[in-house]
Amino acid sequence: MRLPGTRYQEPGWEEVRKLLGQCSLAALRGVDAAHPDLDSYVERMTDQLLAQRHSARARAAGNGYGDTVHELAVTLVVELRARPADWDALCAALAVGNPASDALLRKKVNDMYAVLRDRVDADNYQAACGRPCSPNRMYAYRMLDTAYHDVARLFGNWRAHRDQVGAILGREIADGADPIEVRQLRSIHDCRAEWILRWSAAQEAFGNGPGPLHTRSKRFASLKTSPDRIAAMLREIGEYEQLSANRDEDWLQDLDDASVWVEDYWRVLQESESGATPGPDRILAADDDVLDTAAPEPDPAPEEVDPRLETLALSVSLPPGYVAQAAAAGSDGLLAAEEMPVRLAVYAKLLGLDDESYPDAWRDPATGALPTMQQLAALAEVSLPTLRKRRDAAIARMEAALDMKRGIDA
Repeated sequence: MRLPGTRYQEPGWEEVRKLLGQCSLAALRGVDAAHPDLDSYVERMTDQLLAQRHSARARAAGNGYGDTVHELAVTLVVELRARPADWDALCAALAVGNPASDALLRKKVNDMYAVLRDRVDADNYQAACGRPCSPNRMYAYRMLDTAYHDVARLFGNWRAHRDQVGAILGREIADGADPIEVRQLRSIHDCRAEWILRWSAAQEAFGNGPGPLHTRSKRFASLKTSPDRIAAMLREIGEYEQLSANRDEDWLQDLDDASVWVEDYWRVLQESESGATPGPDRILAADDDVLDTAAPEPDPAPEEVDPRLETLALSVSLPPGYVAQAAAAGSDGLLAAEEMPVRLAVYAKLLGLDDESYPDAWRDPATGALPTMQQLAALAEVSLPTLRKRRDAAIARMEAALDMKRGIDA
């Protein structure tokens, strides 16, 4: 999603978040947990981000404006230094929650940066447009953009989601030709507010939990009764995306000129190599980074997985290879002794299903969703109540171990 002045609302944010989380874990290890200091944290984050600047993640595109993931992460750390209230909120959460693992600590850091991201983009939106915008409003823009893309996905495969698309359209879909609305939805410009409202209302019925406009949260209460506002926000997103998509057209001639220049450069260089005199200066990679020249390291050996588990995973609609990848992720720490389904159930209980800190290996690559408790119970070959008991027992053991450690440290 693009809006005037914003830099953090595009898919590149996922990599920015991961880079900030990775560096924060290292930076916070060197900060007094009882009295964390913002200046020390920012200094350590600067060092960590500098050390990561040549990594593939840091060099990746962070948005469509040319900012890299590294540049966006550094800017957000600078913004944090100028907005100490967000740091104070993190310190309060750390004091109360006393994170038990890197995953929980990363979650709290992610929450801090997610709030800061929307505050920064909301302020920049106000400066660009001259219209008021709060972080909650920025969040609402993103929710509507996400909703549109899910509606478009369902419309694109409406035969497989006939009932759900019918619920969004507010009518039954007869056999035969594509519904006309499916053909009409070409961009977010064409998305109707009533489709978003019905999409949210139908989410729970189709197993996805309450839609964002139909939860108990009051965040979107005003939008739920204001289809005109939803339509205006969808239209604004679409208009700016169309405008920003054309931003490079004036430079197409320059791009052509550049390609001709490069071709001419190599022609002269080749001619000079066969001549008697040295050719033009060559561009030497004398400062190649070791990360670019070192031989690739092999992937770590995957954890041995019972073929029967792979069969069970396929039987409950998890993707091929899911068990091997999920078992290798997050298998250390206090939960290392637990079976993989129990470990995932514990994290789902402690962090919730929507937490951003889960390893990608735990998610279905097609849907991005975590396995349900029913799927995990099937993998563990136990009933759902039994899995819940094992999960709760694992949490109790983990808390007891932490209490013991705190007593020793004290």
